[in-house]
Amino acid sequence: MTQETDSSDSIIQPLPPEISNKIAAGEVIQRPSSVVKELLDNAIDAGADELKIIIQNAGRTLIQVVDNGCGMGKEDITLCFEQHATSKIKDMDDLFRVRTLGFRGEAMASIASVSQVTLKTKRPDADMGYKYEIWGGEEKSFEPAAVEDGTSVAVRNLFYNVRARRQFLKTDATEFRHILKTVQQAALANPDLGFKLEADGDIIYDLPKEQSMKDRITAMFGKSYKASLISFREETSYLTVHGILADPKLTKRSRGEQFLFVNGRPIQHRYLTYIILDIYDTWTGDKDYPFYAIFLEVDPKQVDVNVHPAKEEVKFEDEQSIIKLTKSVVKRRLNEEFMVPDVSDQEEQDSASPASRGFSSNFNFGGHKNRQSNKDKPVKFPSRINYDRSGDSSNRDQSDFSQQLYSNVGGQSQKESSKSDQETEGRPQQIQNRGFWQLHDRYILTQTRSGLCMIDQHAAHKRIIYEKALSATEAAIPSTQQLLFAQTVDFSASRFSLLKELHPIIQRMGFNVQLMSGNTAMVSGVPADIDIGNEQSVLKAMLQQYHELEGKVELDERKKLAIAFAAKTAIPKGKKLTDMEMENLLDQLFACDEPYKDPLDKPTLEYIPLEDIEAKFR
Repeated sequence: MTQETDSSDSIIQPLPPEISNKIAAGEVIQRPSSVVKELLDNAIDAGADELKIIIQNAGRTLIQVVDNGCGMGKEDITLCFEQHATSKIKDMDDLFRVRTLGFRGEAMASIASVSQVTLKTKRPDADMGYKYEIWGGEEKSFEPAAVEDGTSVAVRNLFYNVRARRQFLKTDATEFRHILKTVQQAALANPDLGFKLEADGDIIYDLPKEQSMKDRITAMFGKSYKASLISFREETSYLTVHGILADPKLTKRSRGEQFLFVNGRPIQHRYLTYIILDIYDTWTGDKDYPFYAIFLEVDPKQVDVNVHPAKEEVKFEDEQSIIKLTKSVVKRRLNEEFMVPDVSDQEEQDSASPASRGFSSNFNFGGHKNRQSNKDKPVKFPSRINYDRSGDSSNRDQSDFSQQLYSNVGGQSQKESSKSDQETEGRPQQIQNRGFWQLHDRYILTQTRSGLCMIDQHAAHKRIIYEKALSATEAAIPSTQQLLFAQTVDFSASRFSLLKELHPIIQRMGFNVQLMSGNTAMVSGVPADIDIGNEQSVLKAMLQQYHELEGKVELDERKKLAIAFAAKTAIPKGKKLTDMEMENLLDQLFACDEPYKDPLDKPTLEYIPLEDIEAKFR
């Protein structure tokens, strides 16, 4: 006889709706940009052709999306906040031919459960609209209201009732860049729609509808892109591939401007991204990332967009065919643009040979000669940093090592060597006696009394500039050289946002930068150690390098910016130095607080004892 179990003893209980919605929100709403994406998806699906996005405090305080779409009736308003309620799926077959962006019916319920939502909506044919408020999943008000056609959704105080989630949000600059990327994806996928992005009162984007793809890219990423965009299109019975590729010279040192779309939906596909970057490697380095926006149009029945909670990944029925065709189209278009012979028939057997891939080591972009990286230009060193160490006992070991480097090897004592140096000061023989050699224009070699010292010229110079930049930020008055003519610099929206965040520190470093409207800045002064004429590239490269350091090193903004400045302005590897320049570099290196490591703790020099060298020949 089976004993029945009392239901009160059950250890499995259904979750209350308020808890299950918060769990669902954890999958769908990861950060403010997730809210922006879901609201934009709904606005686009509603047939809007004008969309306005308003952001405050990187989405923490307010995320609002206003559209002129079809709006909602009274019955639909409350239903849209019900979990798994949607207008886009009627039966099972609809899951396998999805053409809309939002379709799961989870987004609005998830958003409402972790924020304070105010929705205003009106159908074009209705006399009156409605205003609906729901906080933390609980209805607050529902009343008729005089509103414009379309829908406005304002999401305030995101994660106000889930403190742990709010604490895990990154800095405002980081969160806003995620929002910016989401808006960029929507704007690129829908150039026929108008987008306006406003953040903390500033207009970031104001993109008109019916805009060409090239004009839209230029408006979002900068005027420098206009002459460097390559359009392409290839149609087959199975797949259409089209989009925009950028000239390889526009590469950057970090990801962020690589866009893939399937049927208008932004996606992530690691292998396809790897293939495209591998094609670009013909012209770029393996750490350079080009801009591209590639659109794949395929029968919805051949692609599953329901494999990821945030709909960021898809699964193709015939993935290999799509990858091969996309690779072929992109490679052929770039080869045509740069007049590279197509050698795809030999690709598999000859891929290891650069010559067989249709390019030479002296390949030119757009017919221009490869420019030497300032190899013939004299190196400009910063002034000495904290050079007087006489009262600082903590640096005696460093000073002793510096003296050892400059000692003669032929048995001369340190005292005699110092006296000899004083007697021959200002004469070429002094440098020759110290003995500097440059190896492959990258390393400085010098003999010591007991071995060989090798100095990485780039790392050493980074340390010098880093300490000087830090010192400058602490000075009462920064050292600035004024430009004869102020320079106007255009930034992408994400870089301009970063510039605004770092502006006080950049000013203290010696830059004189005035922030203007339209993602533009005016540069009228730069640190004394920057060559005039190079200010725009240095400032942009600094911001790029700073962006790359975020999340990789646990340092404050001032130190990361100093590292970024040093990385851009330091002597490059491959730069030929004179004997005087090598001597000057070592003098300043050993005047630093930490001469043995670069700002990221990589060694600036290595010492090989004479005994180790002799052991190699035994």
